[in-house]
Amino acid sequence: MRREWTVVVLVAAVLATGCVSNKKYQAALTEADNAKMELEKARQQKSAMEQQVRTLKELNVKFGNEAQAVRDELQRIEHGRDAERGAIEGRTKDLEEKVKALTAQNRNVKQEYQDVKRNNDTLKSLVARYQKELKDRSHAGPAAGAATLTPNQLSSGTAPAAASAAMNINKVSANDMVLFLGLKQDEADRIVSNRPYRVKGELVAKNVVPKETFDLIKDRISVTP
Repeated sequence: MRREWTVVVLVAAVLATGCVSNKKYQAALTEADNAKMELEKARQQKSAMEQQVRTLKELNVKFGNEAQAVRDELQRIEHGRDAERGAIEGRTKDLEEKVKALTAQNRNVKQEYQDVKRNNDTLKSLVARYQKELKDRSHAGPAAGAATLTPNQLSSGTAPAAASAAMNINKVSANDMVLFLGLKQDEADRIVSNRPYRVKGELVAKNVVPKETFDLIKDRISVTP
């Protein structure tokens, strides 16, 4: 288009001046070609820039979608983390309560074990002592054995109750009653707690032991002062 205008200008110049040199004409054509090339180059640059703009817009949309996906994923992770944290905290509290309960239970079991161990040691000591005394009596002979069954020895618990002697429940220990009368520990403890007794029947009258238990031991006990 610029070349046509140049030609028109040259024609107008020719008409105005009457003539133009060939050299000027060629220069004008060259200038027109250069202008055309520059115009084509500008068009190509414009097209390339438009393509770059379209590419940038597409990338912007793509990056925007990816950013939104990342935000959604981050929100999902945070929600899951909060839910998991709540579950872990609840589970931790439950475990702490169980640990406390087990600790208390273990403490009670240890205390019961110590009580049983002390009671067992006491019974072992009593059995060993009575076995020794029975052995000594058997070596001393029947007369000596009979001589040891005095009221003082029975009351102090230093000798076992023989079949021919009654155990004074006003004076003997609870362990002796458990060992030689076959009573339960709580029954023997109640007998000791409700002393003294004027007659044997008070064991039933005071609801210390059941009548069935009394019937089993009544011939082997006494309330002699």
